[in-house]
Order: sequence, then C-alpha cells, then structure tokens
Amino acid sequence: MTYEWEGNRYQLDDFATHTDTTGLLIVKDGRILHEAYFLGATEDSLLTSWSMAKSVTSTLVGIAIADGLIEGVDDLVTEYLPELEGTGYEGVSIKDVLQMSTGVAFTEDYEDGASDFARLWHTAVDHKERANHVAASFTRSKEAGTEFSYSSNDTQILGWLLTRVTGKPLSLYLSEKIWTPLGMEKDAYWVLDRKGEDGMEMAWCCLNSTLRDYARFGMLMANSGRWEQRQVVPAEWIREATIPDRPQVEYGTLYPDFPPGYQYQWWAVPGPDRAFLALGVYGQFLLVNPAVGLVIVKTSAWPTSWDDPKGNETLALFEALTEALR
Repeated sequence: MTYEWEGNRYQLDDFATHTDTTGLLIVKDGRILHEAYFLGATEDSLLTSWSMAKSVTSTLVGIAIADGLIEGVDDLVTEYLPELEGTGYEGVSIKDVLQMSTGVAFTEDYEDGASDFARLWHTAVDHKERANHVAASFTRSKEAGTEFSYSSNDTQILGWLLTRVTGKPLSLYLSEKIWTPLGMEKDAYWVLDRKGEDGMEMAWCCLNSTLRDYARFGMLMANSGRWEQRQVVPAEWIREATIPDRPQVEYGTLYPDFPPGYQYQWWAVPGPDRAFLALGVYGQFLLVNPAVGLVIVKTSAWPTSWDDPKGNETLALFEALTEALR
C-alpha cells in the first residue's frame, strides 16, 4: 500500500516516521489487514486516547437512553444534575452538550497554563480540585444551541450525568456495557481526578487501551452497534450521533478551511460514505467508515498538541486507504 502526499509517494512505514506514530491498525470487514507498532509500543501497550474518549462517553449516553435512565437528548441537564442550576449549564439541553453548543464560556487552550482547560486538566494532575466542581464553575456567554465551541468541559458534564443516572463509576458502566460484551483483549484504565472510590473519570480524555481494543470499539460503531448476536448500542443512536443535524455543526462550518462537521462528540466526514472520526490531541485517530467496512486506528506521540502537516498527511492516508479498499 502506498499513498501520495505533497507530490511524493510513500509507504506505510514512511507515514509512521513522518507522523510520530506509535501504532497503526487497519481493519476491513472485521479482518486485520495491517498492524504495526513504533517508538517502543507493542500490541500489549495501553495507548492513551486523549479526546477519542469523548466519543466513548457520548456512546455511553446513547446506551443510558436505551436503558431508560435518560428520557432523551432534549432534556435539560439540570433535570439530572440540579447542582448545575445557577451555572452556565442552566437551560442547556443534553443535545447542546453533546454538540458542544452550550454557549458556556470555556477556553480550550492546551498551551496556556492559565486557560480553563489547564484548570480542568490539573484536576487529574495535582488533585487540588474535583473535576465535576471545576466543570460546574463556568458561566454562559452565548445562547445555547447556536454556536459550536469545542470544550472538554462539556464532555465532563456528560460523564457526571452518566454517573448520576447509573449510580456507577463511568469505568464500571463502560466495562458492563461495552468492554465485556465486546470481549476486549485487555483491561483498560481511565484516569481519575483522585485515588479512591470517589475518584471521578476524566470523561473527556485519558482512556488507556490497546490498539486492537480501540479497533473493536470502531468495529462496533461500523456495524451499527451490533456485536455478534447482540445489539450493544442502538443502531438509531449511531446514525443520530454521527450525522450533523443543526446549522452550527454542519460540514465545513466549524473552522475555516476545515471540511468535517460535528455531531455527538464525533467528527463527521463529508461525502456519501457518512464516515466519522474520533480524534485526540498529540495525534490520536479512530476512523469509522461503515460503507466500506473500514476501521483505522492511529496513535501517536506528537511533540505538540496539534500539528497541521501531520494531521493532514494522516487524513490523506485515510482517504487513500478508503479508495484502495472500497
């Protein structure tokens, strides 16, 4: 397999070197076509998700709705988390949170140590604050449901909501609803805001799993939520969660010169395939293309939170693989 990038043709190992890849796994119709590890990683390595975890959290919301624990995405988050009354999340629907259209003022800046994101991140580093306490501390600057603004804080609210309606840690709900039914190869772990039974997961990041188990999650999504003879995630939820349905998250509207759209914590790829992506900073990618039966997982160790050339080369490879395997 080769691909073209900036006028040159490269092979997959070239791609791994160019883009600081730790793992690359390509699955077509449930069969591994390519699996390779770099920079010291192996098939047993628990590779961190960064924000790919957001897509896992949103999928658990869909399962909780199917379980009857949440009535629907149009419910206000305060119906389940009354602690959010009087905060920026008052009057905000679950759908607004899923689409990162809450209007809550939150600075998602990975380089600024004084940003709102840095404060949320430090709940997992120095444990001086609780993650949910930080998540509830922000005010609203815009009308909910009108503007997309990427915010890890919104996903933390979803994680808090899930722990409230299930009465369980997020990790346990994930284990019961996805990890065990899919027969994952390895135990994973989720970073908490403190040790002990009252520790809260960083719902927006920091799930740690093997490459193959990330791929299994992708295969579940590609197969309309069905695994073997069991419907693990409602098929209707996967359709709803991956196709933009409001103006502020439509394809091409999120950022200048950026074709994807957004829906329920998934990036939606334009085109007839209706493919979708889970993305994480420092170069984490999970591509799901149900139309082609294709799942690609790439984990990386980029030196900066985002690198446009590395990201664009990754998407170029994904496009070439999609066409080669169609």
